Amino acid sequence: MDDRYSVLRLKNQLCFPLYAVSNLIIRKYKPLLNELDLTYTQYIVMMVLWEEKQVNEKFLCESLCLKSNTLTPLLKKLEEKGYITKRKDKSDERNLLITPTEEGEKLQDRALYIPEAIARESHINEDEAAIIYQILYKILNAEKALNR
Repeated sequence: MDDRYSVLRLKNQLCFPLYAVSNLIIRKYKPLLNELDLTYTQYIVMMVLWEEKQVNEKFLCESLCLKSNTLTPLLKKLEEKGYITKRKDKSDERNLLITPTEEGEKLQDRALYIPEAIARESHINEDEAAIIYQILYKILNAEKALNR
């Protein structure tokens, strides 16, 4: 292969291992999350809600790097399952507030084992994980800063 095309080799693309590992890890979550009747995206929404207790839709979109048109049907499903409530903010009716229900809060206890189970499956140690987190959040934070 002509050397000028080496940049187009799959093994030289940062995007490919990120994509492949992301898919692999999300597939590992699937059977664990099935027990909670959650998809991966619903799970990350619930994690934000468990931490924050009440947020608006914009905060969720920004926190999870999701577009509103992705989040809206996801929130509808979580509401149908009885895991969240949505209501308009009395001080600003354009603002939709999302809160976990009691049933949604109970999911947190049921989900406690998931991070450890995924960590065991990832085949990396804590130090390696810390380095990966640092690099990935550097990329995410730089992108968020550009989009502000």
